[in-house]
Amino acid sequence: MMKIGITCYPTYGGSGVVATELGIELATRGHEVHFISYSQPFRLAGRESKIHFHEVSVSNYPLFEFPPYDLALATHMAEVAEYYDLDLLHVHYAIPHSVSAMLARQMLARAGRRLPFVTTLHGTDITLVGADRAYLPITRYAIDESDGVTVISDYLRQKTVETFGTTREIAVIPNFVNCDIYVRNKAAAEQLRAQYARKDERLLVHLSNFRPVKRVRDVIEIFARVARKMPARLLMVGDGPDRSVAEWLAIQLKIHDRVHFLGKLDSIHELLPIADLMLMPSELESFGLAALEAMACEVPTIGTAVGGMPELIEHDVTGLLFPVGAVDEMSEAAIALLQNPEHMQAMAKAARRMAQQSYCASRIIPRYEQFYESVLRNSA
Repeated sequence: MMKIGITCYPTYGGSGVVATELGIELATRGHEVHFISYSQPFRLAGRESKIHFHEVSVSNYPLFEFPPYDLALATHMAEVAEYYDLDLLHVHYAIPHSVSAMLARQMLARAGRRLPFVTTLHGTDITLVGADRAYLPITRYAIDESDGVTVISDYLRQKTVETFGTTREIAVIPNFVNCDIYVRNKAAAEQLRAQYARKDERLLVHLSNFRPVKRVRDVIEIFARVARKMPARLLMVGDGPDRSVAEWLAIQLKIHDRVHFLGKLDSIHELLPIADLMLMPSELESFGLAALEAMACEVPTIGTAVGGMPELIEHDVTGLLFPVGAVDEMSEAAIALLQNPEHMQAMAKAARRMAQQSYCASRIIPRYEQFYESVLRNSA
């Protein structure tokens, strides 16, 4: 069994969710997991004894206009690795976590101790932050200096090579879902669904951190068109800078009484199975974790054919994909699907099968374990 340090952004977003769920799954398989971050990841509360959390505190020295979190993180990484005899670090999102891990490795190397680190790239750390000229050189350096690098889709691997010109080996290990937890329990779903919708109403859902890239305005526009054709309600799960935009648009379109803004929720696996359809009209998705979670719960997704989404969703089999901004087409497709229960049920079952066959935690976690073992061998 291994002792693994994990660092991620603990906020409501795909990289933090994946890192947290990875730690939980590793712990259930007997590994000792230490989360190192500025606050406890939101899905981590109440988990098992093999998981530990180490909070990084940052100095408020008046000289620092911006507290140097990356340096405090590197120091704490090195301390936790030394005190708890960690085998390796696994950092999620390149900036600043890879740089901090690199510093921690160098600090311990001076004391004669080995601490390899793995970097997992999730999307905007490459396509947005890393591609910024202010961060591109240090991001490239941190990637090249990592003892192992993984990405969550073939799309992101290609994008990383194009953006940084790196020639190093990059492994594709996709996101995953616990198929025993994300599953449709018909009786439980019907009971919870009654809290949000009548029996004659269709129930749609959107799950994100409400950033501009998620195009929540499109979600509201699509639902407004659906609601004109049939009784329906929309669950908006999450929060972020574009929440007020979505709320205002729902009022303007006179559908605000049928749109429920639920904020950030931990128990997504309980909520998703009550929905009929997931709306995910994003500008870009490097993978599409929310769509995968929905698929495992037998909820098809109407999304955009961008980034890693076509790797996850087979059009008209496990979901439907359209160009970015194609609100009319997505609305028409949603209406047609909701009016054809047999087709929707077949798509829902196909989505569940795809999740089970390719993306269950039981299939993906062993790939991470094998990757860790290869990194440890190569860095010896």
